[in-house]
Amino acid sequence: MKQQAVIKGLGFHVPERILTNQDLERLVETSDEWITTRTGIKTRHVISPGESLSDLTHGASLKALADAELPPEAITHILVATFSPESVIPSAACVLQDRLGLRGRMAQDISAACTGFLYALETARGLLALHPEAKILVCSGDVVTSRVNWEDRGTCVLFGDGCGAAVLTADDGGPRRTVLRDVALASDGALGDLLSVRGGGSGTIYKLGDPVGEEYFVQMKGREVFKHAVRSMTEVSRNLLERHGLTTDDVDVLLPHQANLRIIEAVGKKLGIPNERVFVNVHKYGNTSAASVPIALAEAVHGGFVQPGQRALLTAFGGGFTWAAALLDF
Repeated sequence: MKQQAVIKGLGFHVPERILTNQDLERLVETSDEWITTRTGIKTRHVISPGESLSDLTHGASLKALADAELPPEAITHILVATFSPESVIPSAACVLQDRLGLRGRMAQDISAACTGFLYALETARGLLALHPEAKILVCSGDVVTSRVNWEDRGTCVLFGDGCGAAVLTADDGGPRRTVLRDVALASDGALGDLLSVRGGGSGTIYKLGDPVGEEYFVQMKGREVFKHAVRSMTEVSRNLLERHGLTTDDVDVLLPHQANLRIIEAVGKKLGIPNERVFVNVHKYGNTSAASVPIALAEAVHGGFVQPGQRALLTAFGGGFTWAAALLDF
């Protein structure tokens, strides 16, 4: 029998600074009506000067640990899913370990863009199968605005910053928040050029004094990304349900990646899950990349949108391309 993974605690942290659609009207040629109609986004949280990803991962971690009623010293493994670490070396996970006052733990970054949280959950599940005594901290977040071209209205209006966190352990039979029943992961690197950040990688050679070009920021072919996102999240969700002899009628709550409202509604419609069972918070935070799903999960749980005894289906899609789905039993 596989070792069952349990989510003991959840938390999230976003910057205090809020950027509204009206604020964006003063930065780029756009309007509140244009943004709202096409994305459903009204506000997003963005870092201020002096803030970095480690501030977000640290804040989210402390909240998840408090929710799990565990001290930082109990953590044995740290996983951070992000595409925007504050440094190439040290990793975001090592920086977080230091912020938590820890040493000697496994600390590893995971790069799967907006699908990062689900990739990290599956990694944690594998670690628990090998080490049932482990207590794993999963952080998933991005400072997307550090990689946004504020002159490109097609992308800059979409994104916000944030981080979500979860504490996972093996099932000890005690009080528990959520059972991680299964995860399905997929990717297709042939589609990578449709959503990319090339600058800063070893494939983009540069030297001291070179100008920063468009390749250092999010570049996206929106229509193509929309099409692949809807199809991929729908297919992986159905495949995961079929693996367990379930249908969407067995799903109480759908928690999709909060990319934009049109994608969320399209995925719900294709899966046949009514809007009242689909959790949405994209209007408050925008697309927070790897933070999107864990922030939605934490808000849904702590806000009572998900109730004990219910089943939730999580699904996400991100650059790479990567996509995934997960089943959680509450």
